[in-house]
Amino acid sequence: MYPGFLSWRRQREHCGERRVGMGVEPGGRGGRHAAWEYSAGGEDDAGQFGGGAFGVRRPLRFLAYKLELSEPQVSELARILDELKTERAQAAVDHRRALSSFADAVSGDAFDGAKAAAGAALRLQSAERLRTAVVNGLGRIHKLLEPPQRARLAYLIRTGVLSL
Repeated sequence: MYPGFLSWRRQREHCGERRVGMGVEPGGRGGRHAAWEYSAGGEDDAGQFGGGAFGVRRPLRFLAYKLELSEPQVSELARILDELKTERAQAAVDHRRALSSFADAVSGDAFDGAKAAAGAALRLQSAERLRTAVVNGLGRIHKLLEPPQRARLAYLIRTGVLSL
């Protein structure tokens, strides 16, 4: 193998570019050439929308594309998703605080039930705030969308492409 190829390959892996085989596997015996599709592996990666706060890596771009949103709809959806992202981040902080309370409760010689109860209460309050934010966000998204767009959003949620 040519030594210069290794640095090229590392650079491609670092940037997220990868080759996805289609049809014949590389090195396989099915045909003369394998068909290859280059995939950037980034935010526009088709079919690779798993990840971020709304269940997809780039929820705004994904939803704008899938639901064919207008510019005013995209700007309002950006506000809604930003609020949801903020609430989810706060829930993550609360989760770490609750775990810290649980750890403090069991770290002493005797179990501290008050600290454990405080951690459990914090976890419950955080879940309630997150539930309220998701329901309010869905209500605002419902008002924002036209009926065909709502049907497509419901389809994305039902099929698991978009998770809440």
